[in-house]
Amino acid sequence: MKYKRLSKEQLEELHPEFINFLATQSITADEWKTIKEEKPDVAEEEIDVFSDLIWEGVLNKVEYLENISERHMHLFHLTDKEMKLFSVKILNPEIDLRTEVGFGWFKRNYQSDFVEYLSASKAYGEDKNVDKFELIKQGAVITKGELYQWFEQIMEH
Repeated sequence: MKYKRLSKEQLEELHPEFINFLATQSITADEWKTIKEEKPDVAEEEIDVFSDLIWEGVLNKVEYLENISERHMHLFHLTDKEMKLFSVKILNPEIDLRTEVGFGWFKRNYQSDFVEYLSASKAYGEDKNVDKFELIKQGAVITKGELYQWFEQIMEH
């Protein structure tokens, strides 16, 4: 498997797509039932292949990722050629960026000495989707990029 098997909930949510996936392999509902009962390992392989296909589709489209912890923010813009990063470090030990209060503090104090910034970019490795997936495995979530774009604007001024 290239990525990660979809959870039971994700598979249930994608049930119509999974049926279409089986149909592209000429597997009917009855045949699928038989495969699950008599060849569970084959059924597992089909689910893995389907999971990879779904991940591949998602990763092809993802443009922005965010990984926000107590005192760090890593905001990624995934372009065609490279991964761009805005990194924020909060030096105030009383602040937790994951809370409304903490994030509010940051928005009011983003220019203070208690906030450090770093921006960087990095070329993709052999497979850019694998690079994107690694960030997700480390806790990043897919976003529309509003926070990254806000940073881009304040960094330009």
